[in-house]
Amino acid sequence: ERLEVTKAALYYHFKTKEDIIVSVFADLTRPIDELIAWAQGQPPTLETKREVLRRYSESMGAGAQLFRFMQENQATMRDLSIGETMKNWMFELVELLRTKDGPLTDQVRCVSALFTLHAGLMYLQHVEGDPEETRLAALEVATDLITQAHEAV
Repeated sequence: ERLEVTKAALYYHFKTKEDIIVSVFADLTRPIDELIAWAQGQPPTLETKREVLRRYSESMGAGAQLFRFMQENQATMRDLSIGETMKNWMFELVELLRTKDGPLTDQVRCVSALFTLHAGLMYLQHVEGDPEETRLAALEVATDLITQAHEAV
């Protein structure tokens, strides 16, 4: 109703509610696909890893409502192609960030950096203040973790 679109028009383009969610997801998450493609063509330097975190953080910030919706509806998301896509992204991003030859503690730091961004978005959403400040604080911590891991190698 707020979009001034009739149900008939909506369901002409989308057969189910799930199709609507998948379409919105594809539009809002295209930057993550582009980020992964870009990063796979870059050397695994500290600067590349920092840039991956920065861009991923920005994508999460831009799609914050979608990511929260996915978090709150995990069972439904697993049944849709979105769940598989998200899982694949996480494995791809972990591989791009991980210090493959480094000690296990540094590999954990790299994985933790990625999930620090998620924690900032999902679990600190009710912290007083500007959500952008929270996103930037999580990015700073994630960048510190990647830097620690990279400098140890």
